[in-house]
Amino acid sequence: MINMNTEMNTNAMVKSKRPDSCCFVLFGASGDLAHRLVIPALYNLAEADLLPERFCVIGATRSGVPTQALHDDLMAALNKYATRPVNQATANRLFNCITSIRADPSEPGSFEHLKAQLDGLCESDIRNHLYYLAVPPAGFKPISEALAGVGVLDESDGGWRRLVVEKPFGTDLASARALNRDLLNLVDEHQIYRIDHYLGKETVQNILVLRFANGMFEPIWNRNHIDHVQITVTETLDVGRRGNFYEATGALRDMVPNHLFQLLSLVAMDPPSLFDAHSVRSEKAEVLAAIQRQTEQETLRNSIRGQYRAGRIGEREVGDYRAAKDVETNSVTETYVAMKLAIDNWRWAGVPFYLRTGKALKAKRTEVVIRFKRAPFSMFRETEVERFSQNDLVIGIEPTEGVTLQFNTKVPGPQVVIDGVEMKFNYKDYFKVAPATGYETLIYDCMIGDNILFQRADSVEAGWQAVQPFLDAWKKAGAEGLCEYKAGTQGPDAADDLIQRDGRRWRSLAGT
Repeated sequence: MINMNTEMNTNAMVKSKRPDSCCFVLFGASGDLAHRLVIPALYNLAEADLLPERFCVIGATRSGVPTQALHDDLMAALNKYATRPVNQATANRLFNCITSIRADPSEPGSFEHLKAQLDGLCESDIRNHLYYLAVPPAGFKPISEALAGVGVLDESDGGWRRLVVEKPFGTDLASARALNRDLLNLVDEHQIYRIDHYLGKETVQNILVLRFANGMFEPIWNRNHIDHVQITVTETLDVGRRGNFYEATGALRDMVPNHLFQLLSLVAMDPPSLFDAHSVRSEKAEVLAAIQRQTEQETLRNSIRGQYRAGRIGEREVGDYRAAKDVETNSVTETYVAMKLAIDNWRWAGVPFYLRTGKALKAKRTEVVIRFKRAPFSMFRETEVERFSQNDLVIGIEPTEGVTLQFNTKVPGPQVVIDGVEMKFNYKDYFKVAPATGYETLIYDCMIGDNILFQRADSVEAGWQAVQPFLDAWKKAGAEGLCEYKAGTQGPDAADDLIQRDGRRWRSLAGT
């Protein structure tokens, strides 16, 4: 345990409240997630003076890595994955508060040692414990049960106990319900923080501010003015060495119930009565519950699943998905998904939501496109309708964070010639913010007890309920309907047909 009081970085997150003293118990401390994201995020918080004054980290591993070996390993990872230059003095202060312990849920006795260490911290007035499960989903239940078994999830001593669970939260509706039930048998809902790193991104959080803090947008954010919504999350990366994981998951399970539905819920939710966790999360859960349930025939008609074949992405050659390590030669696992959804409520009746996500595509892009209905054309009789540009509000999340508004204007000259122009706002041009992992805000919020950015049980289950018909229909269809697409393209041609049959087009991955 050390005092984390350091000089405030003016480029850091703007937060006014410092967390209460706590112990951060990191399960999976020797794993990839801890190396790439959690430790760099803790470093950034330390640099910003946003860790508790009395703070310690217990790195829990199944093998029992010695503390010095864990320090060396995590320091190497920090130097490799840090989002900004590493200040050695700050890094040393952070690492001096990290200790290692062996905690294997298959051996309950190992958790008694963890309890003894935590009891010792309570005696030194660190009664608050945050348990971060940076482990595969199979470890969520046994670790939580082992913690409950030795009594360290109980809050009766006046300290708080919080359980942070990474995605994926379940693999279908039944498993999500079972996991919720298992965890809620051990702790209360307010103690569970289901984390999705997408919600740590500034632009994602800014969707709420854009909608509800600007009088020009909220009055027209409905079916009367919006033609449709597009949500895109694409990657240039292929499956690489993660074939074993991807074969069991696929693009739908991996991305839609979490990342894409989080974006959808922020875009489509009704205004909360208060900007607090209960109100915001209730509105998000309601809009996910309002997603129209589709029959098997509707599901197959309103979705496209694809699998990439060999191609080139930039200067990189990419082989077939089926040729990747640990992938079946006759695999029907989808690496691309496009779907059309409807929301059955007053605000969105008749407005289609088009979602797409995939791997090994032309560009890495995460964005939301709000396409407004066209204005009447009668007064511009000499101008072809096709020459009018779409009125799009584009919320860019990756690779460029910002907002673009596209509208029509007159081209200078004696005749009335109309063309589309753009007004752009980029975060980097207005705010001097140090690069971050996206986990800083989420970990900070865990420590101060603000769960506004974390999913609630009903929201998780509502998302899976909307996805389940697609999972069932695709499993029944097998290879039938699985489209191929060349790596480095915009995806299967059938995805274009999905939206074009409604008289619409995807926004290009090139950004136009």
